[in-house]
Amino acid sequence: MERMKELVELLNRASKAYYQQDKEIMSDKDYDALYDELLALEAETGIVLSDSPTQKVGYTVLSNLTKVEHPSPMLSLDKTKETSRLEEFLGTQTGLLSYKMDGLTVVLTYRDGELKQALTRGNGIIGEDITHNALTFKNIPLKLDFKGELVLRGEAVISFKDFEQINSRLDPEDEYKNPRNLCSGTVRQLNSEICAQRSVCFIAFSLVTAEGMEFSKKSEGMDWLDKKGFQTVQRKFVNAENVEKTVREFEKNIPNNPFATDGLVLTYDDIEYSRSLGTTAKFPRDSIAFKWADETAETTLKEIEWSASRTGLINPIAVFDPVELEGTTVERASLHNVSIVENLQLGLGDTITVYKANMIIPQVAENLTKSNNAEIPAVCPVCGGKTQIVSLRDGKALKCINTDCPAKKLMGFVHFVSRDAMNIEGLSESTLEKFINADTLVDFADIYSLSKHKDTLVGLEGFGEKSFENLMSAIEKSRNVGLPNFIYALGIENVGLSNAKLLCKYYDHDIDKILAAKAEELVGIDGFGEIIAQSAENYFKDEKHVVLIEKLRKELTFDIPKASEGELPLKDKIFVITGDVHHFKNRKELQAKIEELGGKATGSVSAKTSYLINNDITSNSSKNKKAKELGVPIISEEDFLELIE
Repeated sequence: MERMKELVELLNRASKAYYQQDKEIMSDKDYDALYDELLALEAETGIVLSDSPTQKVGYTVLSNLTKVEHPSPMLSLDKTKETSRLEEFLGTQTGLLSYKMDGLTVVLTYRDGELKQALTRGNGIIGEDITHNALTFKNIPLKLDFKGELVLRGEAVISFKDFEQINSRLDPEDEYKNPRNLCSGTVRQLNSEICAQRSVCFIAFSLVTAEGMEFSKKSEGMDWLDKKGFQTVQRKFVNAENVEKTVREFEKNIPNNPFATDGLVLTYDDIEYSRSLGTTAKFPRDSIAFKWADETAETTLKEIEWSASRTGLINPIAVFDPVELEGTTVERASLHNVSIVENLQLGLGDTITVYKANMIIPQVAENLTKSNNAEIPAVCPVCGGKTQIVSLRDGKALKCINTDCPAKKLMGFVHFVSRDAMNIEGLSESTLEKFINADTLVDFADIYSLSKHKDTLVGLEGFGEKSFENLMSAIEKSRNVGLPNFIYALGIENVGLSNAKLLCKYYDHDIDKILAAKAEELVGIDGFGEIIAQSAENYFKDEKHVVLIEKLRKELTFDIPKASEGELPLKDKIFVITGDVHHFKNRKELQAKIEELGGKATGSVSAKTSYLINNDITSNSSKNKKAKELGVPIISEEDFLELIE
């Protein structure tokens, strides 16, 4: 009984962290193992504790998004790791086998061909309204040729490629652990602009309702969705005789998938038969999930390598004797932060087991010997400067506090020349390192004097005459740059590209005003908290940075957006839009109109909001209530149109 209580507490804590806080405190593999242990104990003892996660669908998500009850509960799936269980499940029926996408489950509702609502799964009974973000999903039809109501379910996902690009633009301490965490945090943002920038895709896996349409097979409904322009999950017909072979085919194709998957889903194709089975209290009886039995390998930990970043974070990497996993040789795995090193109780020479998360990303699963003698470096492995432990979103991390650390310098240059910053092609990390070692680069401004060092540079290994000419061309091209890109390129801690854009817009792209800004002013920018504001002020008042910026200003021309002609009637006005719109195609078009006229549209009502636009002025929605509490005027579209006349 004590072990059952311990398991319930552990699993509920992990679920709360995942569903409410968009973070993970244990891997899927560890969660599944503990869940299976709890199930076995419940079966053995006949006792099920009232708070057991085996009796729950999920946690209620805490956010400022509107909560909406699902018309029917969205149950989770029973699961197995044995193909024999799939054969038994199918019996004489034909099934559909598809990938189980690893993202955030979303329900889309269309009425008369227009997307009207998007809800997250939430706790299976109550979801969150994320319609404002779904309108920015890059691969769904906003309008389609269909009269009546259409409801479908699918997974919001972000590709591995986009995940890596987005993480590369973030400060290391803000990086996301995996695409699922990034997608979950993105889709539940209050500001749809953030979601629009992150290339979220929707992969449909189930047609719930298509008013006026009758299908006898689920496959027919999925084919119909294909024709309507939706991207649907990859699927194959299976029976008891070929299901194991088909599972292996799906498994073999995993390395080619652009999106993360965490298993397969098997469902009966016959709709009438599926309906006849009903559900249990927790699971539907017509579908089952197949979880990959992760291939694990036992090996010996040789060392923990500590790698420094441009912000000074020093990230641990496990280096171990090579092992074969999923057809490739693996000898390194990220440990992410100090907390994981401590939780695994690692020490050199320990016997560890490793696996590939989602059959792709190497991870340390378990430490079998737990010598717990790993030393957390007291000095930076690059510069020898002092380190300190800092608290981040996902746990404790190690940081070098030497402002002149060479690793910070190199990675700072890498960031400065990156695509969303100065966008200088031809300056890879290895090339920059060679230039720094050749004493041709001391600070960012030296990039614009590299032409003076031609004889030195063309003599470096792998960098010849043609490379030099191409680089000079790229450098010249970068001399004209958008001010937000320049601000972002400086690498100010906690200031990403979206923050840089907000900063420039707030100060009308006046760099002198930006450089003189104080934290108390900066917190007035929507999206700037105290940490970001103070970080920006600290950077701009540092004499070393002032000198650097002045040197760069002599080399660069800032591309300032042209001011709109005529008077901007909505200048400095902040709007929130909610509910259906009638005079505009959708809320996004209304938002564009507001911005065109000098205003700004945000996702939540605050004391800074000028107007809440809602055609149902008398509704008791959360936004209306908040607006009334704060004294924010609630206006209809007609009122808005009169306002801008």
